[in-house]
Amino acid sequence: MGLLGIIWGASFLSIKVGLEEIPFVTLVMHRVAWACAILWAYVVIRRLPVPADPRIWGAFLVMGLLNNVIPFSLMAWGQQFIETGLTSIFNAGTAIFGVLVAALVFADERLTLRKGVGVLVAFAGVAVAIGLDSLRQFDIRSLAQLAVIGGTISYAFASAWARKTLKGLTPPVAAAGMLTGAMLILLPAALYVDGMPQWPALPATYAAVAYFAVFGTALAYLLYYRVLAMAGAGNAMLVTLLIPPVAIVLGAVVLGERLAPQAFAGFGLLAIGLLILDGRILRLMRG
Repeated sequence: MGLLGIIWGASFLSIKVGLEEIPFVTLVMHRVAWACAILWAYVVIRRLPVPADPRIWGAFLVMGLLNNVIPFSLMAWGQQFIETGLTSIFNAGTAIFGVLVAALVFADERLTLRKGVGVLVAFAGVAVAIGLDSLRQFDIRSLAQLAVIGGTISYAFASAWARKTLKGLTPPVAAAGMLTGAMLILLPAALYVDGMPQWPALPATYAAVAYFAVFGTALAYLLYYRVLAMAGAGNAMLVTLLIPPVAIVLGAVVLGERLAPQAFAGFGLLAIGLLILDGRILRLMRG
């Protein structure tokens, strides 16, 4: 979990660096394309069974849209206008929307009192991190923050879709199929929006693309599913709490970013909300 938190935390920095030279749709295409190739190579080497059912491949297409195309694009666009650390704080809210979507879709995921309190506290954290002044002014910065939050909502729907349609698949095959579906959407979108990709001029851009494609996407998916199998969904959710501190520190050290005090206060409330959702803190207090 610690390694995964570090990898994903540093991914926000690498995306910010890549955005200096590559348009955001093309950047997302690079992230998905190289990770897709790596995961399929892994599937072939491991000789994992690949589904032939067209319905599964249709599910991959939808999953790629919900879990890659929409969130990656919204967050990359938003990160052009807001700090790396702030993006990672909003990303930690994925679990909030995951709980709400699951309660709407699945009968066994009803919203209990504990979950409701956790969601409300976490929502308060997101609101504090955004800042009421930002929403009143509604400038490009506030729009960018809402775009990042929109990406977290898409992640929540992706989680529900995966539970309904991708049962029984090995994690590497599911991840490779999902990225393939995303590529079918992103390749024509990048060509239409940004034109033919140009070779970057800066070595830092190549390093950034290599990092978030190889480590932040391909390796991270394999690690995430490993954590999920070893520690369960509750522990995996808490990875989102490890990401913002890494992203905030790297943004400050490498890019000289400074977050407003309200961002840290918002993250504190968000963390408390997620811990309430997890439930173990309350059980320890009772014990």
